[in-house]
Amino acid sequence: MSHGNTVGSLTQIQHEVLVGTLLGDGTLRRQAGKLNAYLEVNHSYAVKEYVDWKYRIFQQYVLTPPKRRRGNGQRVAYRFTTRSLPQFTQYYFWFYGGKKRIPEDLQLTPRVLAVWFMDDGSKSRSSCYFNTQQFPLEDQQRLQWLLRSTYSIESSLNKDKIYWRIRITTESTKILHALIRPYILPYYRYKLGDDPVTTDPKGEAPQMMRGNTPTLTHLNMTMA
Repeated sequence: MSHGNTVGSLTQIQHEVLVGTLLGDGTLRRQAGKLNAYLEVNHSYAVKEYVDWKYRIFQQYVLTPPKRRRGNGQRVAYRFTTRSLPQFTQYYFWFYGGKKRIPEDLQLTPRVLAVWFMDDGSKSRSSCYFNTQQFPLEDQQRLQWLLRSTYSIESSLNKDKIYWRIRITTESTKILHALIRPYILPYYRYKLGDDPVTTDPKGEAPQMMRGNTPTLTHLNMTMA
């Protein structure tokens, strides 16, 4: 798929923002008895500008603008949902098989990486990590393989309490930042190092999967 193409009726930008969102905090849902799926974008109200930016990307598919919503405890969420549409249903089947997974034919473009990083990336001294704890270890290893084979970005898996996440090496963090910087919104520039040094204890690296490295095919997601 060339970068100028659309995916179904989604534009390339919509596709990339959606994929980055699904790698991060975004969720596709399909209600019982409904044929099509919808996208839910739900963040803290503290990052209202980020939600509003995503809303503008998908506005043509949304009936109600983002709204504040009080969650558990003191958290105030800011969210919107799209309509249930075939455009999102194909991504639902692509990313979900009972639970969220990493598609075998996923492609990581710089914009996909930037949205994923804004959703789930964190700075740690001179390196950074992606909070991939929601994905099984095998899927995280697939993401590592994609980062390495596509952009020569090296990483390890580190334990955050009881779950694993992807830590980018110090040298590869420079590569990642150079790729995503043009797409990072001003609010999230601090994740690129424009803030005081943060600390994050290093975890233990797990044993990698045995066997052959997975072969990833190019994305082919034309609408039926």
